[in-house]
Amino acid sequence: MADNEEITINAIRREGRGKNDSRRLRREGMVPLTIYGGEGEAIAVAAPLRDLAAVLRSHAGANTVFTLDVEGIGASEVLFQDRQLDPVKNRLIHADLKRLVRGQMIELSIPLHLTGEAFGVKEEDGVLEQVLRQVQVRCRPRNIPDAISVDVSHLKLNDVLHVSDIPVTEDIEILVEPDTVVASVNFIKEDLPEETPVVETTEPEVIAKGKKEDGE
Repeated sequence: MADNEEITINAIRREGRGKNDSRRLRREGMVPLTIYGGEGEAIAVAAPLRDLAAVLRSHAGANTVFTLDVEGIGASEVLFQDRQLDPVKNRLIHADLKRLVRGQMIELSIPLHLTGEAFGVKEEDGVLEQVLRQVQVRCRPRNIPDAISVDVSHLKLNDVLHVSDIPVTEDIEILVEPDTVVASVNFIKEDLPEETPVVETTEPEVIAKGKKEDGE
């Protein structure tokens, strides 16, 4: 499940929307944010980079539900919806946050983790191939899992694991088609070196020139 620890980040409302205002905030160690959704209007705010980065580094990462307390407006539970990173420093420079309503269902992508060693790999010289690495789910904010783990130890050679095989609780609804392939155990045929084709050559006919017979 997402982190049980209650996380609260203090934020300020920002009036300016231009690039100069955003640059000034970043120089001050703040990140421009936009909060939208839920039961309120979209508002532009800013919060400390160190606090937001700590949320993203947590076990649940971008799926962490936390409280954003905006000065003069109040507190709301939010979730990262979209993020923009500096391409050079790989540092958060802007984010959109989704305002959550208590009890309301939300949709988001959850990582899929394969656990165990497949029988087909261990005993039959197969190779496990994971096709699907994230799955779209619908659940309540406080029921968001960090990841969904699927045991593949029973998979034999040529077996296929589908979305319908993923175990989830009744609190989580998977939105991906049940017959979507998650993983499979395949036999990988080694590439043999190509044989050099044999080229048949015809020896040129040699006409021996001897002494001419008398009378020629």
